[in-house]
Amino acid sequence: MKNIGGFLDFLFPRTCAMCGERLTVSEKEVCARCVMQLHRLRYDGDGHHGYIERLFWAKIPIEKATSMFYYEGGEARRLLHSIKYRNRPRAGEELAKVFAREMLDEDFFDEVDGIVAVPLHWRRRLRRGYNQSDYIARGISSITQIPVLRNVIKRTVNNSTQTHLNHFQRQENVKDIFRLTRPDMVVGKHILLVDDVMTTGATILSCAQELASIPDVRISVFTLALANQPVDFAVYENTPMEYEFHVRPTTPQKDASADSSELDLPY
Repeated sequence: MKNIGGFLDFLFPRTCAMCGERLTVSEKEVCARCVMQLHRLRYDGDGHHGYIERLFWAKIPIEKATSMFYYEGGEARRLLHSIKYRNRPRAGEELAKVFAREMLDEDFFDEVDGIVAVPLHWRRRLRRGYNQSDYIARGISSITQIPVLRNVIKRTVNNSTQTHLNHFQRQENVKDIFRLTRPDMVVGKHILLVDDVMTTGATILSCAQELASIPDVRISVFTLALANQPVDFAVYENTPMEYEFHVRPTTPQKDASADSSELDLPY
């Protein structure tokens, strides 16, 4: 089978969703070099309420929250754009597997009963062909064996793009756009809500607030990336950042070759 795989790679070369270079037979979707170059975040755990968790305080009953890497433009922007728009959602799935394997010895997944992906409106999903958050949820589930809970919540409004909106406008743009369809599936459970990128957190907050209307529900949050403007959040003054950045790129990231306006992500 390995020989067949190598032959197929020769005929139909697979490329990295981040740098565009050819993948080796053992690499999937994102090359090892690019995974190492992602500006990673560390989950502290052990009851320490880190920076991302504090972003949701006084808004939803958050248990834990973290992201895998820092979204800062360049090739990281190309990676997220490929996952979201260029039919490479499996890159998100593979990165989620990397994160899940790293967290198996931590407490992040402790007591989580089910995973819920932030849904797309059916029109947008039909046009795109997939919901990238579904793949992220599936990647985590394949490593942790925590089930993905499907059709729990739906997006009832096909809201306009959030690109170039400020924090208040984003909150208004996603207000009341989700509706629970299977509340019985989440009553009394600890739910991990997953999405691809957290910018101001408005979309995740709106979805989480709908989930939080269910009795005894507990909510944690994971996104692949944290955007480079966390100041958009209402953070308590002088709050220390307990999520420290690490595994910094050893070489400068290249600027995306496409026009920057094309690569703006509509969150």
